[in-house]
Amino acid sequence: MKILIAGFQHETNTFAPTKASYASFVQGEGFPPLTRGLDVMNLRDVNVPIGGFIKDAEPAGHELIPVIWAGASASAHVTQDAYERIAGEILAAVEAGGFDAIYLDLHGAMVAEHVDDGEGELLERVRAIVGTSMRVVVSLDLHANVTQRMLEHADALVAYRTYPHVDMAETGSRAYAVLETLLADARPLHRMARRIPFLIPVNGMCTLVEPARGVYDQLAAYEQGPNLSLSFAPGFPAADFPECGPVIWGYGFDEAALTSAVDALFTKMVADEPHWEVPFLTPDEAVTQAVELGRGAQKPVIIADTQDNPGVGGDSNTMGMVRALLRHGASDAAVGLIWDADAAAQAHRAGVGATIELALAGGSGVPGDEPLVGRFEVEHLSDGRFRLDGPMMNGMCGELGPVACLRIDGVRIAVSSIKLQMFDRNLYRVAGIEPEQMKILVNKSSVHFRADFQAMSEAILVAKSPGPMAADPADLPWQHLDPQIRLRPTGGTLGERHAKQEGHLEPC
Repeated sequence: MKILIAGFQHETNTFAPTKASYASFVQGEGFPPLTRGLDVMNLRDVNVPIGGFIKDAEPAGHELIPVIWAGASASAHVTQDAYERIAGEILAAVEAGGFDAIYLDLHGAMVAEHVDDGEGELLERVRAIVGTSMRVVVSLDLHANVTQRMLEHADALVAYRTYPHVDMAETGSRAYAVLETLLADARPLHRMARRIPFLIPVNGMCTLVEPARGVYDQLAAYEQGPNLSLSFAPGFPAADFPECGPVIWGYGFDEAALTSAVDALFTKMVADEPHWEVPFLTPDEAVTQAVELGRGAQKPVIIADTQDNPGVGGDSNTMGMVRALLRHGASDAAVGLIWDADAAAQAHRAGVGATIELALAGGSGVPGDEPLVGRFEVEHLSDGRFRLDGPMMNGMCGELGPVACLRIDGVRIAVSSIKLQMFDRNLYRVAGIEPEQMKILVNKSSVHFRADFQAMSEAILVAKSPGPMAADPADLPWQHLDPQIRLRPTGGTLGERHAKQEGHLEPC
């Protein structure tokens, strides 16, 4: 078979401060940079879905027709220009024809300036070109907001099962296996999907712990029977459109078995709803606990600065956690990464050993956040080139632009010129910081950091410091969400919130 392959990934936080331009995808921002044509095949050894698909499809003798692969860090909307340019290349290749099936490596939570459902729109345009008979299989991120258009216009959607996402390439392999089956088996394929009635905080989706781990264990067990593929996407709870939220879905040739499996998973989710809630600490509580836990500990205590995670739309530049560390006199503490290209440039001009006065970062515009004004010692400088050796993007190389380690009192701050989530220990090392030697690490991340940091930590705390990505989805100013979905586990709905605001409900 000749199989057209392409990828277009973006996780959109419609409440975030910065949009994803075409340049964002060219740079990659933690993903591989935008790649075209035969160069896409070089992703075969990278932990991204298309890599797993390529590695399985090539030995089977299929001819792959690579078009483009583009990804960018989570942010606000994808600009119309970026969406149409990248989607346009995929659609032009589809129009040209000369293939027997299509595989697309998509995210599932893309919102563009002009399109709420980026993936559904793309798939609908693809289907309008190829008709209903051609097989179109798609891999999705665990954080996909799966829509009806996506389900209708793809023959199969296959989602990650781990968060941190260590199974991205594996998901591409599973998507390939599904496509192989669909190409070989002409029996009618049944689809079943059920939408979960509550939003889940991002921190509660970690599959290393319950309840998420149990759901995916049960899902995998049901897939061992007659069901071809089962998926659960907890969703990305920061995209303000009606179909934002968790979905369970699957495909099979036995309709009764498929319905039974999806219904059982749905029943488990609803029954376990209270367990999906997440406790959060204030910055002061987190630092106080970290200092106490760190006394005599052989490993660092890690604090997740979750509301400024660039992996979910933050700009990685809020100063709330740094201020908390300074207030409590924390020593041997490190924070990373802080995105401030101007500060990094000033440090490089001054040189190692210099002391510089800065108004560092703090440009989020979030109430309660402002630049940190102070005198900083320049401890280390680098060109920002790195290689990732942790489980998530193992083997990927990239650059952060000029990087500096700035020290203020007992706190070292890794400052980068390009925004990137702290999910690999080498991102500290590029700033001259050995993470294992610190007593406290404050990571601009929600969950992905656990893949590389959990084993080296004394404890992990989650702090709710002011930032653009609300850790509790009920804190967001929703306008277009389904009015019947609960804004958090066991919480109220958007409809109830609006009714209360209009004076139709008595306050609790």
